[in-house]
Amino acid sequence: MQQADLFEPLLAAYRNVQINDEGISNAALYEALDLVGGERKPVGRARQPHNLEHRKVRWHQQTLRKLGLLERVPGQRGNWRLTPKAQEECDLTPAPEGVALVAFSTDLGVAIWTRTETLAGKLTDQISAVITSPPYPLRQARAYGNPSEAEYVDFICHSLEPLLKNLIVGGCIALNVSNDIFLSKSPARSMYVERLTLALHDRLGLHLHERAIWNNPAKPPGPTYWASIKRQQLNVGYEPVLIFCNDPVRCVADNRRVLQPHSKRHAQLLAAGGEVRTAAYGDGAYKLRPGSFGNLTAGKIPKNLISISHVSKEVEKTRKAAKDLGLPVHGALMPVKLARLLVEFLTPPGGLVLDPFGGWLSTALACEEAGYPWIALEKMAEYVAGGGIRLSGRPGFRASFDLEGWNPGDTSRN
Repeated sequence: MQQADLFEPLLAAYRNVQINDEGISNAALYEALDLVGGERKPVGRARQPHNLEHRKVRWHQQTLRKLGLLERVPGQRGNWRLTPKAQEECDLTPAPEGVALVAFSTDLGVAIWTRTETLAGKLTDQISAVITSPPYPLRQARAYGNPSEAEYVDFICHSLEPLLKNLIVGGCIALNVSNDIFLSKSPARSMYVERLTLALHDRLGLHLHERAIWNNPAKPPGPTYWASIKRQQLNVGYEPVLIFCNDPVRCVADNRRVLQPHSKRHAQLLAAGGEVRTAAYGDGAYKLRPGSFGNLTAGKIPKNLISISHVSKEVEKTRKAAKDLGLPVHGALMPVKLARLLVEFLTPPGGLVLDPFGGWLSTALACEEAGYPWIALEKMAEYVAGGGIRLSGRPGFRASFDLEGWNPGDTSRN
């Protein structure tokens, strides 16, 4: 069993056995995990016999403690309990290994409750673009969990590699990742983004097509300690969007699909037939001649600095609806406006868009608005249900669950 595979069974065991805040003993935990008995083998320099499965469980307890999900019960040796943080996060139900359940569909797409690795190598459709915001390598994991910084490059590469056989020639992969991962007890930023960029090229043969910057004007100030207390950092304000292509020469991205309105001044310049003056700038690198900028164009090419707030009325409405239904709120959404710009820029008309980390289905909603077919995979049942709230008014919406009565743990309908 791999390291991450034991986290969920451990947490599930505490959720199912723990009564109030009393915690449970390791003996009760081993029984809940069906690890009673087992072979004992010599370990360490002293070669003392230990049950290796029990030893692994205790190691994971320490890891969960560092994540703020587990704590010792004061005064009770060997008793552990869930922290308030972990108890708040108990509402998320991960898809069991090997399970793929169609949660809902529309005329344009389908949302599937599954683990990315379950379906990634089994898809048969040709994909024009992969557009997603994968979990960030945060030190304090969010409710849905995330790989550590050390695991992150392998995690992303293993998630994307099976999809490459379905990606059309010239197809693109866009990853919204975080710039704000810091080394432990240091204001120095992690270089995982650079390592990820190199790994996607060296391991998977992908080429860095664009490095766009998503500027979020509503981003909360931080990092609190290094910016507000130690004053060694500026407040954060942006996140990278890394865009890769499997064949950059034949890349299907086209900025004519995302042209923006001309500014009032430029529109006046076009109407006047262009410049009337002669000038040179940048030591002659840029020259103006009479008639420059006089050709009528359909719009302005967007810059790769994209300013979009993560706050929107649609998201607030969805959060209220989720709370009313007792669903957990997703705390890290990619803005639909950002997703839509990426969908239209990177995907030819009619091309299929895949989001392997669907979350609350921002990419799917962007595809619905822009008229593109889509597939979204999401591991957490409650999040795909939240995505269902967002897309419930779309043409052809058909859900395989009742938001108020569906039991996500019942996989008998697969």
